[in-house]
Order: sequence, then structure tokens, then C-alpha cells
Amino acid sequence: MGQAWGFGKYGGPEVQELFDRPDPAPGRGEVLIRVEVAGVNPLDHLLRSGLVPGLDGGRRFPRVLGMEAAGTVLALGEGVDGLEVGDAVFGFALTGGGTYAETTVLSAPNTARIPAGLSATVAATLPVAGTTAVDALDQLGLPAGATVLVNGVGGGVGLAVARLAVGRELRVIGTGSTTKREHAEAIGVRFIDYAAADVLAAARELVPDGFDGIVDLVGGTSLRTVAALARDARNVIAVGDSSVPDLGGRFIERRLDRENLRRSARLALNGFLAPVITAVHPLSDAPAALATVENGHTSGKVVIKVA
Repeated sequence: MGQAWGFGKYGGPEVQELFDRPDPAPGRGEVLIRVEVAGVNPLDHLLRSGLVPGLDGGRRFPRVLGMEAAGTVLALGEGVDGLEVGDAVFGFALTGGGTYAETTVLSAPNTARIPAGLSATVAATLPVAGTTAVDALDQLGLPAGATVLVNGVGGGVGLAVARLAVGRELRVIGTGSTTKREHAEAIGVRFIDYAAADVLAAARELVPDGFDGIVDLVGGTSLRTVAALARDARNVIAVGDSSVPDLGGRFIERRLDRENLRRSARLALNGFLAPVITAVHPLSDAPAALATVENGHTSGKVVIKVA
């Protein structure tokens, strides 16, 4: 038996509950892990709210919160290659197992070994933020010296995109709220405060000829505003707003496979994708961890230390 935070029906924070459950049995293509660290993401509360039901793996209620984790392999399901019991791993719970739990199942094709020298805490932040940053910048394919705008730079994904872009020798300008400035500027971002400046005017002052690329993490009206700053609309990459083709831009092409996880881990080891972890919560405090992300009040990445 182990503890897990989940929800017995779709809804807001009030439906979250801590419950005991037997260790889940890994199905075909899954690995059972003892969770050491779980990452916290906006997708977690969207799943709880019932806004993206296709990612629940068809599992019954109560469902466990969380999409990414690092831990140790306890058992293998049928058809699993390249992983062994006892391996330290990190990856996605893409079959609906959740990660805010003492034990859970990860999708084996979307799970990789943690390389020597990389902590489980850092590894647990890479499946979502790390691979998203790699995918967005690969899709843009900008050369060194090009300019990129990260719209919504202050969160875990935004800071990962910015850090990786700086490592690729891009000139990075980021937009965000006042509380996000310190972490963004610390990694070399020219910061534009939503509240203190006219975003369009400030961005045009910094880059008069338009941006070579834009990575949007906000969507909606904000996306439509900053898209006008791109020199070529095709180089507007949206991470969350699938309506971006209406503006001539592109929705991000995600690669969730083991090789992309390995690549993200190598970049983290080399300092090009080091996450900005701003809060570490125990499993007992998981609701508070998710609340900071859901309310948009946190900068950087929030994780839950389970073991």
C-alpha cells in the first residue's frame, strides 16, 4: 500500500484527496517505479478539471495527479526493453498512472535512465519543461545571434526555453509579470514586464526589425499581440494555443520518446538546461504545490519530494 494525491471526480482544488492504494501493476509497455520526485505542471490541474480527458488512460476514479516523475524501477510490464529493475529513471505517466504518489507506473517508451551525475530532482523537471524547450527551439532552428521572444518567460517551461536559447547563443527577450523578472534576468534574458510597459512598444524598441522567432507560452490575446512582432509568421511557435495556425504560425511538435529525454538529460548535465527550481514540497503538501502553479504565482519549477 502507498499514498497518492488524486481526485474522485472532475473539478477544482476541492475535489483533491489523499488516499491509500495498492501498488499498481505495470501493464504492457509500463514500468512500476518508487517515486522519488514528481514535477508539477499546469497540465495537472487541467486534467483534474476535466479539460483534457484524453490523457487519463481510461483509468477509473480516483485518478492520481501528475504527469512526470523520477524514481527507481520496481517491476517491468510485458514488452519493456532497455530498462531493468533497480534502474534510476525519469519519464512520463502517459497511460494515466499519475505521479503524486509513493509508487506509480510510467510509460516505458517515454521513460529513460537518469545519467550519472544528474539528481532525481532535476531529472523530474525534464519530461515536460526540458523536452518542450528542446522541441520548440529545434522547430525554430535559429542560428546563433538570432533574436527570440519568449512570451511568458517566468514559468518552468519559459525559463527552460530561455536558458537553452541563451546556451545556443540566441539573443533572448522575455515577457512576464513583475515577480518573474529576477529569475529571467539571472539567466541572461532582457525582460519586459507586462504591467510596467507596453509590450509591443518595449519589444520594438529592443528589436526594431522584428524577431527571428517567437515561442509563446501564454496563448489567447497575448499570442495575437506578440505574433505581430515576428519577421516571419511561420516562426511563431505556440506551446499551448492550437489556434496559432490562424496567425500563420505553428503549434509545437512534441517528441516524448526516450531519445529526447536522454538528450534533455545530457543538456541538463552540461548546464544548458538547468531548471530553475523555486519550491520543493513534501507529498503531504502536494495541494499547496499545485495551487502555486494553478494560480500562476510561482516562478520557475515546482516539485514534490516523495521519497
